[in-house]
Amino acid sequence: MIYKDIAEIFEDNSVIFPDRARKSNESPWYSPPGWKGVFLKDIIPETETKSMFSYHLVRIQEQCEVPEHNHATQWELNLIISGDGHFLLGSRDHLVKAGQTFVTPPGISHLVRAGDRDLVLLALFVPPLA
Repeated sequence: MIYKDIAEIFEDNSVIFPDRARKSNESPWYSPPGWKGVFLKDIIPETETKSMFSYHLVRIQEQCEVPEHNHATQWELNLIISGDGHFLLGSRDHLVKAGQTFVTPPGISHLVRAGDRDLVLLALFVPPLA
């Protein structure tokens, strides 16, 4: 198979557990209400980790954004796998590009905005998003 970008590798692969493998493409894409141009795929939902963490693929279409928000109890780790844009973390605006990782502690406001092409990231939440 020929991939257009590295994000497709994550979309069309497997999660390997000690007792089984689960295809990533078995999880549907969905868009949170009010988040225009933002799509999520639950790669490892909380039900697979006994509510310890969750792992998501996030695609933000060019010039769209995940609106400013915070998580009361979750640590969030974001690994940028393709694209570029801005990550507003607290009061600081950071340019983002593939290969960068951002750590957001609970209660810290953040916003992610794609640049001139789609921005794709892997998001890990501890404890999980419910």
